[in-house]
Amino acid sequence: MNTPAHLIFGMTAFGRAGQRGLTMAAFAGALVPDLSLYLLAGTHLLILGSAPDIVFGQLYYSDTWQSVFRIDNSILLWGLALVGAVMAPAPMAVAFCGAVLLHLGLDLPFHHDDGRAHFWPMTDWVFRSPVSYWDRDHHGLWVGGIEIAVALACCAVLWRRSRAIGWRLVIVALALAEALPGLAWALVFSGL
Repeated sequence: MNTPAHLIFGMTAFGRAGQRGLTMAAFAGALVPDLSLYLLAGTHLLILGSAPDIVFGQLYYSDTWQSVFRIDNSILLWGLALVGAVMAPAPMAVAFCGAVLLHLGLDLPFHHDDGRAHFWPMTDWVFRSPVSYWDRDHHGLWVGGIEIAVALACCAVLWRRSRAIGWRLVIVALALAEALPGLAWALVFSGL
């Protein structure tokens, strides 16, 4: 799924009205599984000048990058962290770990050939879903459309939950970041 959708879903599920710290923890947790990709790809694209096809066609699938992804995308490791947070009890850590696990749980069924080893360190196995959130050869247009619709519905929930202008600006920015690229691609692929 797209990162803005993960942020929206994490904040909706684990954020709370009037509890800025909890909502920020949920936001951060929802970002963590994609953060290494942004750092690795950004370094190669913006600093080292690597071509996008090298970054996303070769480096993404390299053992080095996949070894990083195994750690920050491990359902088992984050599950243990959540158990510790619940036992502590530490509500902000619960929101953080819960948002990470929600992100991973939503990624697992929507990656066809670009999935990650979600069950590391038990196994390096990668689930190859017949459905993709972006690949139109694997129902990406439908899944992407549904993702956008659900994310925008969650934005409406978040909007009603928060009266703070700062959070409402974040919600609008996330809604635009989620919806505009999907709508643009839908127009491109529809032939209009």
